[in-house]
Amino acid sequence: MFVHDRHQVILQHLLKKPRWSIDALLRELPVSRSTLRRDLVDLERRRSVIRVHGGVMRPDFVHGELTFDRRQRQHEDEKQSIARMAAAIVPEQASVYLDAGTTTLRVAELLLPRRRLRLFTHSLRVMNLATTGHAAITCLGGEHRPGSDALVGNLTLKWLENLRFDVAIIGASAVGGEGAFTTELSECSVKQRILQRTGKSILVCDSSKWNGSAAVHFADWKDFHTWVCDAGLPTSARQEARRHGIPLELAQQQKGAAA
Repeated sequence: MFVHDRHQVILQHLLKKPRWSIDALLRELPVSRSTLRRDLVDLERRRSVIRVHGGVMRPDFVHGELTFDRRQRQHEDEKQSIARMAAAIVPEQASVYLDAGTTTLRVAELLLPRRRLRLFTHSLRVMNLATTGHAAITCLGGEHRPGSDALVGNLTLKWLENLRFDVAIIGASAVGGEGAFTTELSECSVKQRILQRTGKSILVCDSSKWNGSAAVHFADWKDFHTWVCDAGLPTSARQEARRHGIPLELAQQQKGAAA
């Protein structure tokens, strides 16, 4: 394998997961440890990676969360399959809250054509789709947060005090044994208030979020009625869901979808 090809493979792996150990990369690449170290030195010199003790990280993983548009391009097939399954759970007539996030945006695309739904959101991305559908939709006010392209803060929380929903579709930056996590305190407050105001909560997040990196815990497993994920979810995560008694729905990619 040529140097350029090795570099591209390393960067592709970092796009899938932002931090890799040297040993994990060696299992993925047919190279020696010394060759891999030279490649990582070259990539760090180009500012494509950051080397840390025992491994390597993607620069944006250190400097902050990924942009919405970049997150939206990751795991596209998985998110689409999750969205189809989550949308199928939503009744034909209901009040539905759509959280801000890339997977919830996919669910919004499928719910907006339904005429008998009443949708609520604090996501500007969802509101941008409003003219493409028939469902009634209300956007809550608040302060714009660029990372999620959502409205957050005290005004958003005040709106939520006066609303109640049949179903809430909630996203997460990471999930693990303790429940669901997000990256920012203002997002945490909004998610928690939504969960308090809904009859049924559906967590939607792909398998790459399992044991991912996000600092702010916003919900225990008991706060969700259903978790919709893709079939790539590891066995340990499935066992954890069973242990906590949360119904787990695993979405399969449609045949013919890009791998």
